[in-house]
Amino acid sequence: MPAVKLPDLPVSFPLAQIIARDLGVRAAQVEATIALIEEGATIPFIARYRKERTGGLDDTQLRTLAERFAYLTELQARRETILASVSEQGKLTPPLERALWAAETKVELEDLYRPYKPRRRTRAMIAREQGLEPLADKLLAGAGDPETLAAAFMDSATGVATVAAALEGARDILIERMAETPSLARHARETIWTAGELRSRLVKGKQAEKFRDYAEFAEPLEKMPSHRALAMLRGEKEGVLKVGVGLQARKADTPRQAIARICQEFSLPASGRAGHRWMQDTAEKAWSTKLAKSGASDSLARLKARAEAEAIQVFSGNLKDLLLAAPAGKKTVMGIDPGIRTGCKIAVVDATGKLLDTATVYPHAPRNDRAGALAVMARLAAKHGVDLVGVGNGTAGRETDALMAELGKTAPDLRLASLMVSEAGASVYSASQLAADEFPGLDVSLRGAVSIARRLQDPLAELVKIDPKAIGVGQYQHDVDQNALARSLDTVVEDCVNAVGVDVNTASAPLLTHVSGLNATLASNIVAFRDQNGPFQTRRQLMKVARMGAKSFEQSAGFLRIVDGRDPLDGSAVHPESYPLVEKIAKATGQTVKSLIGNKPVLSRLKPEDFADQVFGIPTVRDVIAELEKPGRDPRPDFQTASFKDGVHAITDLDPGMKLEGVVTNVTAFGAFVDIGVHQDGLVHISQLSDRFVDSPRDVVKAGDVVQVRVLDVDLEQKRISLSMKSPADAVARPVSRKPPSAPARKAGKPAAMPQRSSPFDVLKALKP
Repeated sequence: MPAVKLPDLPVSFPLAQIIARDLGVRAAQVEATIALIEEGATIPFIARYRKERTGGLDDTQLRTLAERFAYLTELQARRETILASVSEQGKLTPPLERALWAAETKVELEDLYRPYKPRRRTRAMIAREQGLEPLADKLLAGAGDPETLAAAFMDSATGVATVAAALEGARDILIERMAETPSLARHARETIWTAGELRSRLVKGKQAEKFRDYAEFAEPLEKMPSHRALAMLRGEKEGVLKVGVGLQARKADTPRQAIARICQEFSLPASGRAGHRWMQDTAEKAWSTKLAKSGASDSLARLKARAEAEAIQVFSGNLKDLLLAAPAGKKTVMGIDPGIRTGCKIAVVDATGKLLDTATVYPHAPRNDRAGALAVMARLAAKHGVDLVGVGNGTAGRETDALMAELGKTAPDLRLASLMVSEAGASVYSASQLAADEFPGLDVSLRGAVSIARRLQDPLAELVKIDPKAIGVGQYQHDVDQNALARSLDTVVEDCVNAVGVDVNTASAPLLTHVSGLNATLASNIVAFRDQNGPFQTRRQLMKVARMGAKSFEQSAGFLRIVDGRDPLDGSAVHPESYPLVEKIAKATGQTVKSLIGNKPVLSRLKPEDFADQVFGIPTVRDVIAELEKPGRDPRPDFQTASFKDGVHAITDLDPGMKLEGVVTNVTAFGAFVDIGVHQDGLVHISQLSDRFVDSPRDVVKAGDVVQVRVLDVDLEQKRISLSMKSPADAVARPVSRKPPSAPARKAGKPAAMPQRSSPFDVLKALKP
């Protein structure tokens, strides 16, 4: 059969139509967005400055659109590969070609390709080589008694020496046909997904304290939360748990129904006809040895993919909340990285984050030089006019925070405000090449103190220097697809940086790298130009930076701010391409551009349609007016801090019913972790987040929130703290547990019990009719 010429798939029509349908938008909007992406535009730029072309799609819609476009592009490439492969085999029929072109998912495409996919020799292939395919066809058609039909195919030359051998070969051929039928493969996959459950048990001889809830456990695949699925899979990976797929007890009739579907699909001989029993056995074997097994494998992969996607979503949401946490602003800050034996490392930075001074003090055991530490801190605070003190929340953090409270009492004139700051990722930054380049002669631990001080001033500017995965706000982050996680986290950082905007005269190269249109090289070149020529005075000066082309300038200019520059618009989010529009508005209102900025009485009376034309549409005019009202507005919340309870420094200081204030450090699918100042975060389970029903913890809290909590339970042995944010009447405190729970207590507290009816670890047995 000659090779078939593959038809082109125009991006502008089929893909746009599919994406438009999936997103519930117009195809024209999708086409315009795809065109912008292919022109090199970034999502932040498109979302803010190209609303006319996209019809006002927001950044979330644009991200989804871009991901869907990438998926369908990969799908198209795979489709063309499959078409070429099947064509080369001479098996590309018109119906198959139409089916391949109609497939909209990778799974559907692979189901269609499965019978034609090159693979190692199978038993069915060997049977075909022995000339047994005609026998398989006769048996399928019910053309006579199986043994009588098989006798005619006995041939010692081909290795078919007996009737049994002929029938066995024919059965291998039919089983493979059944297993490779796309509709049956899809049905098996969906059957196991809806009727199956994931089961786990403890591997003999293993201790499972970390996985004690899963030592004997089962839960339906379709309903299993992501954190439980990932926990069980991690237990299996660590060799502690044995995990497998079985059928739910109430779905015991599933195999019989699946076999009936096979019989219907292949129109197998009815009861009473020749070969009925033999074909029935063949269908049963096709289910138990092929379809059930592949369905279980596919369902497990589907569960893992879903759980990973949810875990990545949780991590991304937490990271976004941390990056957009309220900044203390341009204040002189003293950062303290607490320590016991090695001392407390101190760094003072000015309002721009420049390092001014460092010191090391030893207020804790074994030296206990509290007086000397207080004297050094007071001297540094007075010398540099320190406004805020940030104390790392790690080891000796609460003790050091108490020391700062003592300093506030002994030196009230300093008027120091002290607060705890998360150290997450600070040690990673301290040991990085970036920190070494910035502070080549500074001790690693002192670099950590600098990072603590700076993240108090501006969490976004400091945290972008750290690999997001090192910040520690994920849920089973090491168990998910690391490439997918990195892509998701990178887009979060990009969106956050561009939502806030960047002061081009103070931003570090790592921060500039995440600005729309810039890369590491351009970011470094901007810093080098600034160091050599002084602060930028206008955005247009950026065009003098090495390798800054027109496209890069277009994409980045609106997100790069020049505070107190020559042009007041350079300090706003108004893009330089819209400056003529501002001048037009100023002229129409009898104002200068400078007097127009922030002039709410004048701006609030303007009608966007009065200034819209072929160049600037109503969405752009509306955005420009809004920006002029509040130029360079920061979308982040106002700065606030939590006050930890005096006298509560360790988990042993906690009592059930105690009311505390804390900071949310991590939000997961099952609740939120809160730092209450005892070196061990407490968990507010999703059921304890609110008096009302909570579908997702992030609907109630986010990382960085200051919250009021009540202690429910303290398990000293396991170092677990249960907290509640519910009203007192709905939150029942439990006594402090000073011993690990007994085995019966553990079993009583697990979400579901393992059915005892059969072993879940042999998929074939578990799914056998």
